[in-house]
Amino acid sequence: MSKQTVPARKGAGYKLDLGQKIRIINTHGTQVVDFWVVSLDDPSVYLSMVHTRSTLFTAWPKAGDLLYDNHRQPILRFVADTSPGIHDTVIAPCDPERYRMAGVEGFHDSCANNYQTAARDLGLPSSYVPDSFNLFMSIPWTNDGRLLREPTKSGPGDSVTFEALRSVAVIVSACPMDLSPVNSGNPVDFAVEISG
Repeated sequence: MSKQTVPARKGAGYKLDLGQKIRIINTHGTQVVDFWVVSLDDPSVYLSMVHTRSTLFTAWPKAGDLLYDNHRQPILRFVADTSPGIHDTVIAPCDPERYRMAGVEGFHDSCANNYQTAARDLGLPSSYVPDSFNLFMSIPWTNDGRLLREPTKSGPGDSVTFEALRSVAVIVSACPMDLSPVNSGNPVDFAVEISG
């Protein structure tokens, strides 16, 4: 088993073989982790939030569920979740334009940039950034259909574990968002364990 720390505001990528497991640990309990999966056999195939939602018929996958790619085929098994189980499949990963819209001048770390950097490091295409599975992110819906941004409900050491159902690359980002409460206003590091 290998364990690594992903620094605050940064990303990382890992290659998993069939049957290997990856555990994402919310070390401090306050960090959202943007999470992507790309097929190593065909990088145009990736974990798709819209296909997962429409196959499972839920907005919140949970431990025991299969997660689906953009061809509606299982790509991961959601094995375990020690957190309250609140994750997001709706919000797009933050990107430079999002920060410009919010009035930020100059460069700001973003999940989209972190994805692109990790994808390039893994030798994968990086021009397109798929929607992310936003682990530990709390985005409740109101009765009139609006979305709210709240601090994560997870606690220190809470984790989620996934099993690869084929050879895949997993890319993760310690979400750098510091303009809303989703990371409690202070992005921090988290840990990754790979086993199997």
